[in-house]
Amino acid sequence: MQQIINFFLRNKTFLLYLFLLFLSIVFTIQSHSYHRSRFINSANFLTGGIYNSVNNIQSFFNLREQNQLLQEENNYLKSILYNADGNLKSAFIDSTRFYGNYKFTPARIIKNSYALNNNVLTLNKGEKDSIKQDFGVITSKGILGIVDNTSNKYATVLSILNTNVKISAQLKNTNHFGSLVWDTKSPNMVQLTEIQKIAPLKKGDTIITSGRSIIFPKGIQIGTIESFKLDDAENFYTINVKLFNDMTDIEYVYVIENINREEINELLNNE
Repeated sequence: MQQIINFFLRNKTFLLYLFLLFLSIVFTIQSHSYHRSRFINSANFLTGGIYNSVNNIQSFFNLREQNQLLQEENNYLKSILYNADGNLKSAFIDSTRFYGNYKFTPARIIKNSYALNNNVLTLNKGEKDSIKQDFGVITSKGILGIVDNTSNKYATVLSILNTNVKISAQLKNTNHFGSLVWDTKSPNMVQLTEIQKIAPLKKGDTIITSGRSIIFPKGIQIGTIESFKLDDAENFYTINVKLFNDMTDIEYVYVIENINREEINELLNNE
């Protein structure tokens, strides 16, 4: 306490000056409208800058939550899109078609591999989230793989970079379709085989899912034609497809469930 008293006594002249300066500023602001408006504007600028900085910090720490909200919104929009009965040329899509043939569940990859011959991914959702074997998995850019095994909380996915995976795909501009496979040479390139030589091909053309299986709806993007060549018998093309997905940098995905899959499987098993 004595040190505080000594401080005031030692600096009494300076402290008195600051006090009088403060009073003069207060009286000036109160008695002149111009000074008062300038003070208010300056104060608003200062506090606004502080609030903006705080908001930016909060936004940074809330990125994961915001990403989750965006993913759920994308999930809703994808459900509408792929349940539109193929009528995608219409400028208006009825939102009641959300309850269509496909259900989309957002998930996150917690383990990814792309350097092996048979690459497998792990998702943070499983049976408790209604994820089952043979469900399709995509990203916002395109196809990713097929669910292989599930536990209560997790699921493993056979990547399209897996020699055991074969997916029906087609040219976007025609109905020529074949099988999508991987030759293990590059994580950025897969191969579309069994395309008849009469098919019109051009570098840069888009490849999509054909919808000829119960796993993926028709029209999900895969990639673009990088190059192509005829087989030895010169009857079919093998096409190198450059993937839209960067398979080395994936986190958020969507799991696709064909709601009618059990009925279709039962019908096929009875044939």
